[in-house]
Amino acid sequence: MAHHTSLAVRFNEIDPYGHVNHAVYVTYFEVGRTDALAACGIPLEVMAERGYQMVVTHIDVRFRRPAEAGQIITVETEVGELRRASGMWRQRIVRGDEVLVTAEVTAAVTDAGGRPTRPPPWLFPALEPLRSH
Repeated sequence: MAHHTSLAVRFNEIDPYGHVNHAVYVTYFEVGRTDALAACGIPLEVMAERGYQMVVTHIDVRFRRPAEAGQIITVETEVGELRRASGMWRQRIVRGDEVLVTAEVTAAVTDAGGRPTRPPPWLFPALEPLRSH
């Protein structure tokens, strides 16, 4: 089931054309993933305390429609495929029923030093509420 994070588009995120700058959407997706992790009981601070990080290794973003200053948008976040040391996150930014931007994000698990490692045994079960089946 997707986790939902609502955000208000701020003036400083707008490009000269009156739309959200394309690079800002990556930040919106990051906010959605970190909020989803916190909702599953594993905020980034807890992962760090336990000696783990989640690092984005690939992101594929598709732009469909622009968002504009003052609009309320929602980041929908779910986890698709889980692999040995990484996972695929599927995200959408919507305004009401309208899909604005989609992303597929690969995030790898690393130790505190940034070396790839297998996920701890508690991670994948904690992500289960976000799984898309």
